[in-house]
Amino acid sequence: MPLTPLDIHNKEFARGFRGYDEDDVNEFLDQVIKDYETIIREKKELNEKVEHLNEKLSHFSNIESTLNKSILVAQETAEEVKENAKKESKLIIKEAEKNADRIINEALHKSRSIALEVEELKKQAKVFRTRLKMLVEAQLDLLDNKDWDGLFDMDFDQEEDEKEQEESTHY
Repeated sequence: MPLTPLDIHNKEFARGFRGYDEDDVNEFLDQVIKDYETIIREKKELNEKVEHLNEKLSHFSNIESTLNKSILVAQETAEEVKENAKKESKLIIKEAEKNADRIINEALHKSRSIALEVEELKKQAKVFRTRLKMLVEAQLDLLDNKDWDGLFDMDFDQEEDEKEQEESTHY
């Protein structure tokens, strides 16, 4: 068990014939007591400081641990967000490609439909042209017919007489 300042103060030495000077010993012991008290006080203060620093260290260790966990969670979350963004971008691209294919297919279908319609209209136009040509040619043939010439040469009075004659012979 360590000595206390009181132990040092109360210590009495036996007196010998040729012993130390009592005043020198007491003076020295007083100095030892003061130094010993100072050291004990400093030790107590240092122990308190160490305890306080240990508490702070523990607090900061907890903060460090929490920060490390937070960083890990943030990194994991960032990775998840990144992966989700990649997945979403792939889905968007697939959807866009699907829509593009659908639009292209619809455009091709419309193009084919229009091309068929154009061909049908061309056929109809050819048929119409042919019929019109035939009609015009028939009309020209009628105009070229010699019956027209006879109409201009005929006398209407003579024609009426001939008609009357024909009618009378029939009865």
